[in-house]
Parts: sequence; structure tokens; C-alpha cells
Amino acid sequence: MLPNKEGQRVPTVTFRVRKDGQWTDLSTDSLFLGKKVIVFSLPGAFTPTCSSAHLPGYNNLAGVFKENGVDEIVCISVNDTFVMNEWAKDQEADNVTLIPDGNGEFTEGMGMLVDKSDLGFGKRSWRYSMLVNDGVVEKMFIEPEEPGDPFKVSDAETMLNYINPQAVQPKNVFIFSKEGCPFCARAKEMLKQNGLTYEEVNLGKDYSTRTLKAVANATKTPQVFIDGKLVGGSEELADYFGVN
Repeated sequence: MLPNKEGQRVPTVTFRVRKDGQWTDLSTDSLFLGKKVIVFSLPGAFTPTCSSAHLPGYNNLAGVFKENGVDEIVCISVNDTFVMNEWAKDQEADNVTLIPDGNGEFTEGMGMLVDKSDLGFGKRSWRYSMLVNDGVVEKMFIEPEEPGDPFKVSDAETMLNYINPQAVQPKNVFIFSKEGCPFCARAKEMLKQNGLTYEEVNLGKDYSTRTLKAVANATKTPQVFIDGKLVGGSEELADYFGVN
């Protein structure tokens, strides 16, 4: 059975990381002492669940975690620093610190080092998350020991619910836009003024108006979606925000 380390100090380890073309030593003391830190650990960079859900979930909720007293979010994987750096770029994970536990020392100290030789991975981390206060594990969410790669309890939403069940999560905003469109610029400015971040598809660059027609039943940009619902163009968005 994988051990629950609640109430215990995290292992003392020095990570070797590559930053700005230079080798740097990063100690667990510098990561954890005097801070409240969320750690989530996973089997490997660039793997399906890790890239599609685990890392993006924490990256997207980073602002909410900060509002609720979290100083830093750390992702640890038994990968080398070059792989972790490239994964961070690929995922645009600017809100999470990705740490390479290349030798598996931290993961082994946590009792989470498992054998994935059947997949050709060698020794890797079991998937889990934890909240660390001043170097002491306050809470751990360990995925159940079952076949495959379970992802049921170490997600960002579960952690946020533990820290503050009443926390308000950010709205999911998506916008179809077009280069040089003044109405698109107005819509994006309104979103920013109201503190909403958004994902954007640029017509003519990413997709054609056929996609816009199929998704929003419209041919003009912008078209804004909030929490999966079509708001519409800049005028409809102004009405949504109560802007005259």
C-alpha cells in the first residue's frame, strides 16, 4: 500500500535543473520552507492524462489558489530537466513550477516510486497531489492502486474543494476572432476589463468561417462563448457585462 505522509516533513532533496542555459541546484527548503505549496506528481511529461488534464487543471486554477493562500504550485515528475522544460513550453504552463526528479529521490522519499517497466518507463511516480505547509504535508490525495493510470482524486478541483469548498472558479471563455477586426478588439478588451482570460481561435489563420458557422451558426466575428454558452458578438457581450 502506498504510504500517506500527512503530518510528516517532505524529503530533503536537491533537484538539478537547467535554467537560462545554466545548471542550477534547487533545494526542497527553498521550495517549501515558510510557504504553502501545492504539489502534484505524475507518471511522465507529455503523457496523455498528464498533458490533457492534470497539468492544465492546476495551471488554469492557479489564480484561484493564490486568492486562497497558496504561494506556489509545483509539478514533480521522474523526468530530466530538459524534458520538463520543453513540456512547460508546450503546455504554456506559466503558473506552475515544473520540477525534474530525474533520479527519483524525492519520489522515493515520498514512498511513491513505482515500477512501470511494463510500459518501458522504468521507475516513475505514482499519481498524487498534496498540500505542504512550511515543509510539512498537510493533506495528500493518492490515486487508488488499480490497473492503468487512475485520475480520480489528485486533480485541481479536488484540491481546491479541500482548501476552500466555496471558492469561485474562473469562467471558461472562448472567442472566435479575425485579424484586424475592431469589434474583436473591443470584445477582448471588455473581457480583460472584467478579469476574464480567454482562449482564441483566429479565423483565416487557424480555421475558416465554415467552422464558425458550424459551431456558432454565425459568419461574423467576434463570437464569444462563456462557460460553454454562446454570448455572441461585441454588442451581445456588452449587454452581458451591462456596458452601455
